[in-house]
Amino acid sequence: MELFTNFPLWAALAAIGFAQFVKVPLHFFVTRNVDWSLITSTGGMPSSHSAAVTALTTGIALEQGVGSPFFAISTVFAVIVMFDASGVRRHAGEQATVLNKLVADFQKFAEDAKLWPRLDDERKRSELKELLGHKPIEVFFGGLTGILLTFLLYVL
Repeated sequence: MELFTNFPLWAALAAIGFAQFVKVPLHFFVTRNVDWSLITSTGGMPSSHSAAVTALTTGIALEQGVGSPFFAISTVFAVIVMFDASGVRRHAGEQATVLNKLVADFQKFAEDAKLWPRLDDERKRSELKELLGHKPIEVFFGGLTGILLTFLLYVL
């Protein structure tokens, strides 16, 4: 029954629920349109991901203290989640916009594709921004940096 008295867990779940619910009145305030589907949608204001991880971290800080390893784990987890929410997920949303535009213009694209073999190589090379993640070598050295720095700090 400890699950029912786990304050950080319930604080995080409450934050998710509140953040999702408050999207409806905020949307109404801006657009004068009620959209109940926002309660179950991703994205939008406020971020329920950020609300959840900050509530979890704050709950742990209140119960365990800021010196606890659980607070440290939760803080790092929160930073990563919020960084991804504002970075990778935002870029994915922008790419979704581009993809939706491509779908809408599919007929023109299909016609242009028939001309593809006759185009020069330079016109064939148009690239979208792909720097959303890391190269394996970047991940490896990031991990190695974290491990070495932690050992150094532990020794000091």
